[in-house]
Amino acid sequence: MIARTGMRRSARKRDVAHARRIAGFTLLEILVATTLLAAALALAFATLRASSAAAARGEALAQRSERMRAVEGFLRRRVASSLPVAFDMNEQAGTPMRFLGDGERMRFVADLPNYLGRGGPYLHDVQVVDGSRGGLKLQVGFAMVMTNEVIEEPDARPPETLADGLREVRFRYRSLTAENRLGEWEDRWQYADRLPLQVAIDIVDDRGDAWPRIVVALPQAASYGGGFGQPTL
Repeated sequence: MIARTGMRRSARKRDVAHARRIAGFTLLEILVATTLLAAALALAFATLRASSAAAARGEALAQRSERMRAVEGFLRRRVASSLPVAFDMNEQAGTPMRFLGDGERMRFVADLPNYLGRGGPYLHDVQVVDGSRGGLKLQVGFAMVMTNEVIEEPDARPPETLADGLREVRFRYRSLTAENRLGEWEDRWQYADRLPLQVAIDIVDDRGDAWPRIVVALPQAASYGGGFGQPTL
């Protein structure tokens, strides 16, 4: 008798469990599953956003570094190839003008590569002007030089933009002292009839980040004293 009663109870339990399986999930189970799914989706989207932001920052940093290297390389090659060739005459002093420079502009003669023009000595006019994006723009213009004067070409090309959207650009110059030692950096080059011994270029971008300082030595400066002498400007 007792055995039969136990068997009936077991059968009823199996029937109840079977009925629950047929009825499906309870509301509480559905809510828990939905919450877990939402949390997993939120975590996945957050990870995706973080990965996308990191990739964008990496790409922007790579582009910035590439632009810095390109501008630095161009300026180094052009300034270092400066020649002691006159592009004008100082009428008052009667001396040739081979290098003019202040804090925002410098002019000198160097051979122009064929990919930039026809080759030969050209005046390089590197200057800082107002940019198109509200900041400053660093640009360079070229003009042919012949017999100590600039030749106006009918098909002269417009100035080339080196970098735009800058906050600050500064040129400085260095020469030898009377004791044949390196002098202090100056914001204005005072010896137009000769080349400076070194040129420094400081650039700050629109975010306020300073580029590595560009310091260029001019090999041809030694031929004309490296700026040692009396100012001609």
